[in-house]
Amino acid sequence: MQPDLDVCGAAHCTGLAFPAGRSSAAASRRGFLKSMALGGAGAWLTPLAERLARAAEASPDKAPARSLIVLWLQGGPSQLETFDPHPGSNIAAGSKARATRIPGVQLAEGLEQVADLMDKISLVRSVVSKEGDHERATYNVKTGFRPNPTIVHPSIGAVCCHQLPDNLEIPRHVSILPGQWPAKGGYLGAKHDAFKVGDPRRPIQDVISPVEPSRFQRRLADLDIVEAEFATGRPADLDETRLRHRASMEAALKMMSSEQLVAFDINQEPQSVLEPYGDTPFGRGCLAAVRLIEAGVRCVEVTLGGWDSHINNHELQARGVSTLDPAFAALIRDLERRELLDSTVVLCGGEFGRTPRINPTGGRDHWPHGFSVALAGGGIPGGQVVGATSPEPNLEVKDKTTNVEQPVQVQDVHATILQALGVNFREELATPVGRPMVISEGEPLFGG
Repeated sequence: MQPDLDVCGAAHCTGLAFPAGRSSAAASRRGFLKSMALGGAGAWLTPLAERLARAAEASPDKAPARSLIVLWLQGGPSQLETFDPHPGSNIAAGSKARATRIPGVQLAEGLEQVADLMDKISLVRSVVSKEGDHERATYNVKTGFRPNPTIVHPSIGAVCCHQLPDNLEIPRHVSILPGQWPAKGGYLGAKHDAFKVGDPRRPIQDVISPVEPSRFQRRLADLDIVEAEFATGRPADLDETRLRHRASMEAALKMMSSEQLVAFDINQEPQSVLEPYGDTPFGRGCLAAVRLIEAGVRCVEVTLGGWDSHINNHELQARGVSTLDPAFAALIRDLERRELLDSTVVLCGGEFGRTPRINPTGGRDHWPHGFSVALAGGGIPGGQVVGATSPEPNLEVKDKTTNVEQPVQVQDVHATILQALGVNFREELATPVGRPMVISEGEPLFGG
């Protein structure tokens, strides 16, 4: 199937056709919509097309985003029970949907609050990959590359931290409620690994000295003596390791005494701010993410597990949705209230989707052949739907992506986010062995 336009919602309303290549098509679409709007011919455009025209007119002058929040739905959320419902079809298997703020766009039942914010969110419903194993697919979606035994790629959060400088005293890359495979620095180095914290209800571990200041200082002095003795008579190449250790320790000491640590403390917020996120670890994690971004942190990943629904799919997906809906919606509203939404990209998704067919145990299995992610903020125009999946897919065909309209590769999602962050994703970075590696091989979904 060929889409009428990159942004499928606008295509069906306007009946226009544009070139298939994303980069040229995005530029053509942006210029066309802008000229029509400015020329007074915009009266016939749909509301979505008008929003695209306004976004096209404004986007070149906007400063790039500076931070990224990843809401990681670990286990593979079902697209049919979240962002791509097909109510009334066989593949829905009884799952219901509800209308959103955007005419003709539906979300799954239970995402009521997110549905009311769809004018600020874009959905990519046609993400495809070749990875159907949890660990490999997680690596693929978090890094934008498939696993390769010769190299470990950095997660998008690590790339963001590497490319966007700052002077923070607290970690620049944070993982809240980290899952089995947290975000890593890869070939950029362990210093870009995510700093892992648990439920924000509890204080961060190991940042408060267990002894009085004078004793703590004596311990540091003793450590200096031990390190100096260790280095004596040993090969010079150990100096670099010792210096890295010293730099890490100094960063930790600076963090322990930093006033910026208060950004982790959600108890600083009034109940009126806490409550909308929901009384869950994930909800509290989302609030902490907003506070950390406000303090200048470059990337925060918040994990919500429990989506691996090989059995009892509808029950498990509904449970996840009930936690996701208030937290995701409150995060968007809070970022906007604090005037951070334009400078923060939000990505919500997991490693793959779930099969259109219900298995004998009432579950859905792994499905990388057309799943959904949601994007918001960072200048990414809201109210758009990219791609589509068939309500009557042919599950017997070898190439399952033939059931997908406008397939989007994982690396294209990465290129879209990096473009919004003002990162030159075509740049090649040197690995520790001198191997040049391009930041992303993708193509942005929206014109820059």
